[in-house]
Amino acid sequence: MFFDRSWYNRAVVEPVNGFCTQEEYRIFMSQVNDFEKMLVASSTFLIKLYFSITKKEQAARFAEIEADPLKRWKMTAVDEKAQSLWNDYTQYKKKMFETTHTQIAPWHIIDANKKSAARLKAISHILEQIPFASVER
Repeated sequence: MFFDRSWYNRAVVEPVNGFCTQEEYRIFMSQVNDFEKMLVASSTFLIKLYFSITKKEQAARFAEIEADPLKRWKMTAVDEKAQSLWNDYTQYKKKMFETTHTQIAPWHIIDANKKSAARLKAISHILEQIPFASVER
């Protein structure tokens, strides 16, 4: 089972943008570690990846998307506000890591400023986490 940052929208994106209440956020943050512990105890490989980019890189990617008519559809209203909310996202991201980076289910943070290198790091990490002998043939 793969959990990337998007599964954690309730921990970062939703509270920053007002898509959930503080109570909904609190409930998620208080239950997520128990849920992950249950998955791991059930012999599920749980791999949490966080692809981290800098604010400058995010701005460059957004500019590229806006300039390309074939990619423009990718830009959402949330993306359009992301640069101005960078500090808020960073604050919630730090809280997410502090709360949910556990020995049972650690985050693997990947520098993703260079997409191709980040993808290779992710693949390498995944292959290191899953013993070949455990994969059914």
